[in-house]
Amino acid sequence: MEPDIWSVSTRKDFAQALAYVNKVSAIAEAEGHHPDLYLAWGKCKIEIWTHKINGLTESDFYLAAKADREFEPFRGAAS
Repeated sequence: MEPDIWSVSTRKDFAQALAYVNKVSAIAEAEGHHPDLYLAWGKCKIEIWTHKINGLTESDFYLAAKADREFEPFRGAAS
């Protein structure tokens, strides 16, 4: 199993989970670093690692931090 950074986040509904995934995917596209994103009703999961080396690099941690910042507006809305 490869080392990775992952997060499972809950949202109020599907629309909020989708909005968060869209924000993360925009950042990932801009960075040229694409995590695995899993979307379900009211939740999403993000797995980040560098496939090329089957491990973690500095850019993985930068992407995780940026994704975490995008989560902030949703923190109070999730319930």
